[in-house]
Formats: sequence, structure tokens, C-alpha cells
Amino acid sequence: MKLAEIVEKLDLVVYSCAENLDKEVTGGYCSDLLSDVMGFAKEGQVWITLQTHKNIMGVASLKDLSAVILVKEFAPDADTLKLSETEGIPVLGTNEEAFELCGKLYQLLK
Repeated sequence: MKLAEIVEKLDLVVYSCAENLDKEVTGGYCSDLLSDVMGFAKEGQVWITLQTHKNIMGVASLKDLSAVILVKEFAPDADTLKLSETEGIPVLGTNEEAFELCGKLYQLLK
């Protein structure tokens, strides 16, 4: 499924890289521990987290993730947005809790 379709169906906010919503999404990974994501997230997944600092973009780039989705109306730091644009990885957002968003994303992708 394309990232743009997920953005539309889950009513996500696009904070950065709107031009890169044509990426294919292969799954999702939910964690707030950077080391956990580095160890277990897979290429093409979207990462669901409440972390907003610039280090999330380093991890997202390292794992070649399709996007980062911030939960609970958290907004990305300015440095995070700069790195997002540099790496070409969209940062998205929602007002929902991680648990709710994971369930909805799972239903879309199964």
C-alpha cells in the first residue's frame, strides 16, 4: 500500500516530505526505544513513536523506513524536520494513541 493512501485513510498530518508519499509501505513497527527500532524494524515499514527529536531520523534512514508517525499530537522538533527533508523520509502525525493507530494500520495492511 502506498503511504499516501495510509495518510488519507488514517487522516494523518503531513509535517514534512509531502512529495515522498508515493513510497510503498510493507508494514509497521511501534516502539519508543531507538535501539529496539535499529534492531528489529524492517525496510519499508512505517515507525510509530512518540519520540520527536532528530535522532529518530537517523534511525529511520539507517533502516530505510518509509515514514515516521508521531502519536498523541506530538510535533517534530525543527531539527527533526530538517533531517527529514534531507533524508527524504516523511514525518507524519496523529492525535491517536499508539495502540489505536497500530490497530488501524494493521487492519489496512493485512
